[in-house]
Amino acid sequence: MGFPGTWMTETESVVYRVVPKCACSTIGQIMYYSDHGEFFDGDIHDATDGLHKWAREDSKPLINANVKMHNSYAFTCVRNPYTRILSSFFDKICGIQRNGRRYRGNLVPLLIQKYGIEVGGEDGKEEFDQIKSFRRFLLFARDTIRWRRPMDPDIHWSAMSGHVGTFIANGGAYDKIFWTEEFNKGMGEVLKAIDTPEKVDLKKIPRFNESEGHGPKRAHPVEDYFDDLSMHLVYEIYHRDFELFKYDFEDPSNKMPIGEIDLDEVHAKLGD
Repeated sequence: MGFPGTWMTETESVVYRVVPKCACSTIGQIMYYSDHGEFFDGDIHDATDGLHKWAREDSKPLINANVKMHNSYAFTCVRNPYTRILSSFFDKICGIQRNGRRYRGNLVPLLIQKYGIEVGGEDGKEEFDQIKSFRRFLLFARDTIRWRRPMDPDIHWSAMSGHVGTFIANGGAYDKIFWTEEFNKGMGEVLKAIDTPEKVDLKKIPRFNESEGHGPKRAHPVEDYFDDLSMHLVYEIYHRDFELFKYDFEDPSNKMPIGEIDLDEVHAKLGD
């Protein structure tokens, strides 16, 4: 199985397990900069050199050896499940992707047909009932995760604990898991713990939000999208994420964590 979704600097100063929709573009660019003193020109997900990635055949043996021996500091980053699934909806379902097309080709037509979702027309810019469509998307996301129908779950809305857990189950261990909601604090602690060829000043690092502008703007506060049924569905899909990463299931309006992440607990519960 190995370590899918794992990135490592070329100097092997640090190892990162990517969790989609959790500041991964910014983290990847910081890693790239820490080796090269410049940012990758474009979306870091498209970089085929300058950063080791499990998806690159030549990187696999290096990442595998490093992670199995825990030679480098390893970390990941998580996000409130309510805001993460909302972000996935607006970016991946309503938005036009950077290739100028809809995400995954026939996915959106399938959702329109089978779940009655609206996405704001051809370009995602028309007015539509965001709350109604989002709640229908949530049913679809649950169906993909629970029953793998009408398709397998997508990495952008599958549970964070699944992404985080493959790294542990296959022999890796984390030194740090931090929250996007406290990004500078968490990333700052990672940078303090490692030696990099280039110094990174977090205050000067731009946010590389590659999904921004893909889709319509969220028209309502987060909590308006989640009624009792939606909260039940979210809990069914993400109960481990709430529990392990200490987010507040009871209050969708509270995006901040309500406790400290216990790394021993995460390793114990996700390592089987």
